[in-house]
Amino acid sequence: MDKLAPQLYKKMLLIRKLELRLAEIYHTDAVKSPVHLSVGQESIAVGICDPLNKDDLVSNTYRCHATYIAKGGDLREMMAELYGKSQGCAGGKAGSMHLVDMKNGVVGASAVVGTTIPIAAGLALAMKFDAKKTGKQRIVVSVFGDGGTEEGCFYETINFAALRKLPMIFVCENNRLAIHTPIERRWATEKLCERIQTYGIETHKIDDADVFKIRETISSAAEKIRNTGEGPIFIECATYRWLEHVGPFDDHKDNYRDLEEYARWKKNDQIDRLAGMLDENTRNQIQQEVTDMIKDAEIFAENSPYPAAEELYTHVYAH
Repeated sequence: MDKLAPQLYKKMLLIRKLELRLAEIYHTDAVKSPVHLSVGQESIAVGICDPLNKDDLVSNTYRCHATYIAKGGDLREMMAELYGKSQGCAGGKAGSMHLVDMKNGVVGASAVVGTTIPIAAGLALAMKFDAKKTGKQRIVVSVFGDGGTEEGCFYETINFAALRKLPMIFVCENNRLAIHTPIERRWATEKLCERIQTYGIETHKIDDADVFKIRETISSAAEKIRNTGEGPIFIECATYRWLEHVGPFDDHKDNYRDLEEYARWKKNDQIDRLAGMLDENTRNQIQQEVTDMIKDAEIFAENSPYPAAEELYTHVYAH
């Protein structure tokens, strides 16, 4: 655990500080798209991605900054994309909700709830076929929110993945909020893992966002799938979104949150927890490295050109 603390702390701190920096500059219009921040949820993305191989894939929703960074996505290209610049990871055309970096195993995100889940299953099916030729089993991790489990394509994909024994891990980031609607007003029962078990799928539930528990659970699930070539495995991770659904501010005056629950989650902040495990010199060094990385990405984005006018006609089926 202690040996892992520095690398996990650095990844979570990078996500937190980058997103808080985005919140600072958002009013300047430098960022050209809406942003859905993961402040408070960093341990999920880092716990998921840290034990994966570079050629494993992670598929995510529109709240995708954290998994993009945790999986090793190019920070400069991410910032340039948010700035709408041509050197962004999608050429400046997609923005915050559609980050992609396939060279580092980050599947393109989507703004439409649930739509990346069946795409992840398709990739897992391709990997299952590929493993028969290469002898190497890669894995796809599909990450989605609790709201994504309410989409029909989620249950269709769960059934298909179980039927075909696909090499994939489903991870539900359960922050109990679908925009402004708490889970108790949406679900007749909160027994999500129990529902998934009816498909014959192995499930795990982590209630406290402990980054070490998440990492160990993912690591064990990935090893099992690599050894057998068969999945899927489902993991539900409780977490909490500190800021508003979309945008850089808090929304605690909107009367849809339980502020006592918010206070409990802030007290349980995994970044503070890991910071306490490190000596002062290590902590200061990591904090400076993270600050430098963010500044470098910001300068790169500022100095990158906007897409040329003719780019309007590239990647278009017809015009």
